[in-house]
Amino acid sequence: MVDQLPAHAEPGIGRWTPYRSVLAARIRAQRSYRASFAIDTVSAFVAGLVELAEVWVIFHNVQVLGGLDFRAVLLVFGLANIGFSTAEVMVGHVDTLPAVLRAGTLDIYYLRPQPLLAQVVTSDVQLRRLARVGVGVACAAIALSVNHIHWSQATVAMIVISLVFGTVIYSSLFVTAGGLQFFLISGSEATAAFVYGGSTASTQPAAVWPGPLKIIFGFLFPVTFCAYLPALVILDLPGPPMLPSWLAWFLPVAALWAAGAALATWRLGVRHYQGGGG
Repeated sequence: MVDQLPAHAEPGIGRWTPYRSVLAARIRAQRSYRASFAIDTVSAFVAGLVELAEVWVIFHNVQVLGGLDFRAVLLVFGLANIGFSTAEVMVGHVDTLPAVLRAGTLDIYYLRPQPLLAQVVTSDVQLRRLARVGVGVACAAIALSVNHIHWSQATVAMIVISLVFGTVIYSSLFVTAGGLQFFLISGSEATAAFVYGGSTASTQPAAVWPGPLKIIFGFLFPVTFCAYLPALVILDLPGPPMLPSWLAWFLPVAALWAAGAALATWRLGVRHYQGGGG
């Protein structure tokens, strides 16, 4: 039976109440098992520190890479981790869609009068991933204090734009990967290559990449717009060929491209889906 909203319910309340209820239930469930939640949170925090350690090892042996020293790369790493980890908290669970498709439980969402993508996105939230957001915030704060930055309204605006639209780009990668699962079914490893691979690439100096990688991660999957290009603007650096620093101001355009491609991929996948067959 299709759930119907009460006729007397206010439009705004009726539209969002189901999503809030599901998210609240998920959050309560995670907080109920405090020991497990604490272990998962610490694990996520350690994972963020391990990624930072990998970057430190590189710059422990090389003083400057792609025109950036460790202090500059720390800013790139911090901005990238804030955006990606925030996207993980909100939509990271979309990468579990293959299991839902194989089990046929996605069909349940079709019984509800809400958009399918909105139901999938709000079906879960992983609070433990907030620990990695904390790692990114700490790295960005330290980097902003140790680098020589000429503070201005443009600098503050670039930081805000990077955090907001960078999160949109990373979220779009997750949704794109989810849309492709309708065709691949068991292809989560393949889509992880550009989702998590893109996350790793966004923390690196793009100046050292060959031309094809600059095109892939600079424009096709525009993760360089999330942190690297904004960091160049904040640090007042020119940028490499093909990726000049002024491109960072086109971050909203890159986010619009990523979001549009994600929604188009999702819609194609939904139209391709024929049901669980149960």
